[in-house]
Amino acid sequence: MTMTDPIADMLTRIRNAIMAGHSYVVVPGSKMKLAITRILKDEGFIESYDVTRDRPQPMIRIWLRYAGDRKDRRSAITGLKRVSKPGRRVYTGKKDIPWVLSGMGIAVLSTSRGIMTGKKARSLGIGGEVLCYIW
Repeated sequence: MTMTDPIADMLTRIRNAIMAGHSYVVVPGSKMKLAITRILKDEGFIESYDVTRDRPQPMIRIWLRYAGDRKDRRSAITGLKRVSKPGRRVYTGKKDIPWVLSGMGIAVLSTSRGIMTGKKARSLGIGGEVLCYIW
């Protein structure tokens, strides 16, 4: 069976692992998912990640970040939302890049210069496709 939206699948796997309290989650790898994972690491939403060189497809293992002890443990990621979908693409100009929770979250954009956060795209003065919101 083919998957129509692999980014939504990745976000759902992360959301489900957080709800279950897992320490890591494994997702099938691609260049776009690896770029999104790199942004999550740079912004401090996850501990780390590594890529396995499995065949036929590499896998990305994402180590989730939690705060507090085991009983009162809270995830660094409180929400994930897929914005642009295969059925409805959402694009934004450089002046209309959305703010997520007044700057507390990030918008992930696919631009002509690669996948980056909304803050970086705003500083470079370029727009693109809004992939997802993370807060």
